[in-house]
Amino acid sequence: MGKASRDKRDIYYRKAKEEGWRARSAFKLLQIDEEFNIFEGVKRVVDLCAAPGSWSQVLSRKLYLPSKQSPVSKDGELPLIVAIDLQPMAPIEGVIQVQGDITNARTAEVVIRHFDGCKADLVVCDGAPDVTGLHDMDEFVQSQLILAGLTIVTHILRPGGKFIAKIFRGKDTSLLYCQLKLFFPVVTFAKPKSSRNSSIEAFAVCENYSPPEGFNPKDLHRLLEMVGSPSGGDDLDCSSGWLEGPNKVYIPFLACGDLSGYDSDRSYPLPKVADGTYQSLDPVQPPIAPPYKRALEMKKTSSHGIRDLEKLSLDA
Repeated sequence: MGKASRDKRDIYYRKAKEEGWRARSAFKLLQIDEEFNIFEGVKRVVDLCAAPGSWSQVLSRKLYLPSKQSPVSKDGELPLIVAIDLQPMAPIEGVIQVQGDITNARTAEVVIRHFDGCKADLVVCDGAPDVTGLHDMDEFVQSQLILAGLTIVTHILRPGGKFIAKIFRGKDTSLLYCQLKLFFPVVTFAKPKSSRNSSIEAFAVCENYSPPEGFNPKDLHRLLEMVGSPSGGDDLDCSSGWLEGPNKVYIPFLACGDLSGYDSDRSYPLPKVADGTYQSLDPVQPPIAPPYKRALEMKKTSSHGIRDLEKLSLDA
């Protein structure tokens, strides 16, 4: 698909480039904030699985830059933003980058050090595995990524804080909802307008972090497993099957963003220009070290090899 064709088919892809966002996902966080006001009073925030950095850009523009430009702000009072990813990403003003694993306790320690011993007011995570197209598999792997994120959240989020994470909706969504409810009294699954209707993607908006009394982060996985067991005891076959029928869980689900705004599943005409020729913009900041970089290099090498063989056969 050419860039101009995608600009027509995906309005948020085009708008992201026009407004300087690294990816269209920036609009998802902005629309979540419109509905839930997640940035109010936030001074310390962590972006998990941050690369290529569109959500970190949102945090910078909504929190750091307004505070920096305020005449009454002092350097010590500026919001602190820490972005974590296994992959490096290009710098963003006001964002401290940590290249690390969100499942490692040492990563949590690094975050706390950047916050001078304090904990975060907000943790966001737009991470997702490479999708297979097998929805049950993708949903399971995504839920495990969220629970891995919850591991670091229990170390770095202050009581009363918020956690926003991408989810894939499926048959075990009720189990994930109940697991998150162990730590957050208010959990809502939200679907931003910029997220395609054809996608099983949504976002868990978890508010007022309140871990169980006497909670030890080392007990996290045992607690999560107990949610999937009807006996709450030794039967730790973690599944959501028993959360049906009389035990059925009803999950708050909310569409957010301006409902009269752009439709992510609709094609829009390209803007008219003076000379009549539309020029598609390049992406703002391509990933600098994507996990698929090696695959692209191998594909390029392979195509060169095929052309060389064709040239040899023609010369012969």
